[in-house]
This record gives sequence, structure tokens and C-alpha cells, in this order.
Amino acid sequence: MRYSKQISTGLIIESQSGGNPDNPLHLSTMVDNAVGGGIAEADVEVGYCTDDEHQVMMDAKQPALTYVDKRKAEYKSLEEQADMRYWDSVNGTTLLNDHIAKVKSDNPK
Repeated sequence: MRYSKQISTGLIIESQSGGNPDNPLHLSTMVDNAVGGGIAEADVEVGYCTDDEHQVMMDAKQPALTYVDKRKAEYKSLEEQADMRYWDSVNGTTLLNDHIAKVKSDNPK
């Protein structure tokens, strides 16, 4: 497996199966592809790796979810929140505030 990686970010730019480690043109093509994509040649690392090493690099490519992303996924829709607010005012309950507090406590900053 051959790969190109952006040095400044540590992220994989491209990976391809196969290639011959004795043929430097296989790696220079990957450098050319990265440069063609707007990345400075000095910011490109190329090489060969095992499938396991490739998986580690690909896993690192997936950005971790921030607390904001997690909260957005857990908040009920605005329509549901409006309904909760209405029923809270009618029944004297705190469903909406409880919901917001739970989402925030489950996903702290």
C-alpha cells in the first residue's frame, strides 16, 4: 500500500494499493497528485505501509466529534422544543429546560 500524507495536518491525501517499492516513479506520481491538488510539495510525505498502518492513518483522518456536534445530534427538533415549551407553560413543567440540561451535561465543553 502506498500513501501520500500532508505533513502539516498528518492527514492522508491519497492511498493506492500495490506499487513497487523499487520503482520511485510510483511515489512521485502521488506527490504530483498532491501538488496538483494545491498542496505544497514540501508539505507532502509519501511512502509504503502495511494494511494495518494504513488503517491507523485512515482512522486519524476522521475528525473527532466536538461537543457542539454531539449536542446538535441529541437536541430534539425545533418543532419538538416548541411543543415542549408550550406544554411546560400549560402544565407548569420544565420538560424543555430538563431536556437542554441533560444534553449539556451528557456533552460537556
